[in-house]
Amino acid sequence: MSKLGLVHYNFASSSLDDFLKFVSQTGYSYVELQAGDVWGRNIDNPEQNAESIREQVESYGLQVSAFAAGNDFVVLEEELIRAQVNRMRRITGLAKILGAPVIRTEGGSPKDSVPESRWLEAMAGCLSRCVEFAEKEEIYFAVDNHGVVTNDGNLQVELFERVGSKYVGANLDTMNYRWFGHDLETVGKFYEIIAPYTLHIHLKDGSGARGDYRGEALGEGEIDLTKAIHCLKEAGYDGVWCCEYEGRENDGTGQKKSYEYMVANL
Repeated sequence: MSKLGLVHYNFASSSLDDFLKFVSQTGYSYVELQAGDVWGRNIDNPEQNAESIREQVESYGLQVSAFAAGNDFVVLEEELIRAQVNRMRRITGLAKILGAPVIRTEGGSPKDSVPESRWLEAMAGCLSRCVEFAEKEEIYFAVDNHGVVTNDGNLQVELFERVGSKYVGANLDTMNYRWFGHDLETVGKFYEIIAPYTLHIHLKDGSGARGDYRGEALGEGEIDLTKAIHCLKEAGYDGVWCCEYEGRENDGTGQKKSYEYMVANL
């Protein structure tokens, strides 16, 4: 059976234990956790906290598939680059403690100090500095097609080629390209070119773009999940298939429907 997981960040309850209990009872075996789960406000020793959370996760028979960093690599000033890289070094250590083989990495946020023409340079520069400790710890950096900076499959491919390490690739979110505004044909083409670089997945469904976006349970939106799944399997993807649900109700209904879709289609 395929390895099935669920993202934590937008689950209805703020309690991590409630989330883990729901995941386990629904049938998922993996979870994606966020940096704030481990290294949030008033946490002086995130490493010790990561140990406790790993024990908590394992007590439900679950594993951590990915750890979301919440980084911002759209920076060019040396001081800011060093700060981001040093933070990612510590995030990598936390991922190791959690047993997460993948860090879900942001591209970053647009800002006046970094023109769009230099986004790629900025991200590649930061990622290249992270490769040394990523390789040492055998932790993979999966850059999400999230927000407005990395929601272009062609740019992602160029980014991965510039960095040139098997430890840097994609977190393929099946909905985000459409959310950004790409038509469905382009979205399908992005699946094809990104699949060989994919290290982790967010299976997400919905319809519309930007202000018209509406999240749905898997199989109930306009996203061609069959195409995405086919591309990934053809490329040899054998990691966790992680559901990210952003529907209207968040009482567990959409996550359960999505689990049933994954069981039937993976």
